[in-house]
Amino acid sequence: MKQKSLITIKNIIPVLLVSNICGENIIVLSYNSLIFSLNCLKLHTNCQYTLLSCISGVDFMHTKYRFGVVYDLLSLAMNSRIRVKIFVNEITSVNSIVAIFKNANWWEREIWDLYGIYFNNHPDLRRILTDYGFEGYPMRKDFPLSGYVEVRYDLTKRRVVLESIELTQEFRSFSFETPWSA
Repeated sequence: MKQKSLITIKNIIPVLLVSNICGENIIVLSYNSLIFSLNCLKLHTNCQYTLLSCISGVDFMHTKYRFGVVYDLLSLAMNSRIRVKIFVNEITSVNSIVAIFKNANWWEREIWDLYGIYFNNHPDLRRILTDYGFEGYPMRKDFPLSGYVEVRYDLTKRRVVLESIELTQEFRSFSFETPWSA
């Protein structure tokens, strides 16, 4: 998409930021205007972004808007791609776009399962990659590396058991200074 098309997009939808980084067109939207903006990008004759190729979640820990949701769209008619980004905090939910793009269903479920970003009006928002009893969200940067529970087979009980993780030693803080440096 040429710079002229980005200006056209800026005129039809409420964009917070427009940029072109390394040939990739990126727009940042408010989470409130997501549904309207994606409808315009899909249906407007100058855009025609009819294919949703990916949705990704991002964790920016220790920032005002901790999570980002990134939508990658493709226009086959215009032979161009655009990346749409929104940013939300831990308590703000995002509107589901399943009504606009049917293939968003499983991606939104994955983001809910791994990051804990809630999608309003999603037809089937439940875990997709982790077990139903799983605690926490494993792609968050503050999720412990060892998890909260351990699953193992107990030979005496002849069944699978869940046990809380008990660490044998406290976490150590490492200083990256070596005693051998001069």
